[in-house]
Amino acid sequence: MDKFPEIKTSRLILAKVSFNDIPKIVEYASNKKIADTTLNIPHPYEEKDAVFWINAANQGFEDKSQFTFGIKIKISGEFIGGIGLKINKKFNRAELGYWIGQPFWNMGYATEAMEAILKFGFLELNLNKIYATHLEENIASGKVMLKNGMIKEGELKEHTKKGECYKNLIQYRLTKEEFENKS
Repeated sequence: MDKFPEIKTSRLILAKVSFNDIPKIVEYASNKKIADTTLNIPHPYEEKDAVFWINAANQGFEDKSQFTFGIKIKISGEFIGGIGLKINKKFNRAELGYWIGQPFWNMGYATEAMEAILKFGFLELNLNKIYATHLEENIASGKVMLKNGMIKEGELKEHTKKGECYKNLIQYRLTKEEFENKS
């Protein structure tokens, strides 16, 4: 795969994140509620953070260690969030991560984007397993995973640290066989 893929759903386009997206990335990611519900988005979030994220996404695509997509509204092309897969080649699996700007919460966009990324991971990348985690208190993220047929694997007690607090993670999975059986 030499050219970055573009995935279209009924309402969204998942495409390469570009430097033109920086104003919207900063606008949405700088919301403290985004930082509070994700592991890797800092607060405050600044332009340099968006540049770092885009550069990491580009490098990840070059070495095929990750596929990071901007989530955009199909009609307007407006950037509303990000979604991606971090690939573990040795074990033929990937970790799925995503975030959506708060003005677009509870509209089904995360569910729609995740469905497309799961298909991409299993059908295009031929992965055997895709897993995702969420902070224990981010119940909405778990609901998105369940809506996409992911199966709860476990609760990881004090598995990560955010600021000065240890946080529990909830992990979900979908294997290729489980994906094929739900389709």
